[in-house]
Amino acid sequence: MAAKGDNLHNGHRERLRARCRKDGLDSFEEHEVLELLLFYAIPYQDTNLLAHRLLQRFGSLAGVLDAPEEELQKVKGIGENTAFLLKILPSVYRRYQISLQKKVTYIAGETDAADYLQNWFVGRTHEFVLLMLLDARHRLLFCDTVNEGTATTANIYIRKIVQTAVQYEATFAFVAHNHPSGELLPSVQDLHATKLIYDALASVEVQLVDHIIVSQNDYLSLSQSEYFDYAIGLGTASDTERNVADPSTEQE
Repeated sequence: MAAKGDNLHNGHRERLRARCRKDGLDSFEEHEVLELLLFYAIPYQDTNLLAHRLLQRFGSLAGVLDAPEEELQKVKGIGENTAFLLKILPSVYRRYQISLQKKVTYIAGETDAADYLQNWFVGRTHEFVLLMLLDARHRLLFCDTVNEGTATTANIYIRKIVQTAVQYEATFAFVAHNHPSGELLPSVQDLHATKLIYDALASVEVQLVDHIIVSQNDYLSLSQSEYFDYAIGLGTASDTERNVADPSTEQE
């Protein structure tokens, strides 16, 4: 015979699921979203209390889902399986968005490219570099990761970018990478890398159209700002470091 407490928990869970089916998650508070998710990892505990503990520790639903597994497991009641479930959710959403984009065959310009590429960075806590290649009619030929870095730097492999562009007989290229810190402004290294990639692709008659920097909620298109032309005109990395705070500053 089921204990009275179990019946109470089961009744609450069924009511929450029924409410989700009827009204959707938009009607839920953040702790209720977490509580619902935790049902499927923790079958016999009060997940409402755990949801509140998680939010108290990490500040928001996004903070919980972006937290490292080892940090999640420091919260009382969160074990290995539960931490894994929470951690994998942003990656599942990213794969869902990328799957939807398989229907995309044409990229009109910088805005289309940025909208397309942003989804590839959902849930990323380390730096990744993406390469997108188009033919002369702006048809999508290739889009994938070309390098993975640490949380503070990504070593961009110029040779791999050029080899891939040649392999796909591309005419146009877009490069994108993320700043997990949330800072959108390009670093000295970002601008210098833009120059190196531009020159390397130009040597095989491929035009680098844009270098896009993605943060958690926004992006910066270097070609739609003054940074791209500034980077292309750079001479050396020391030139970049001297003037990066003000790209409108003319080099002497």
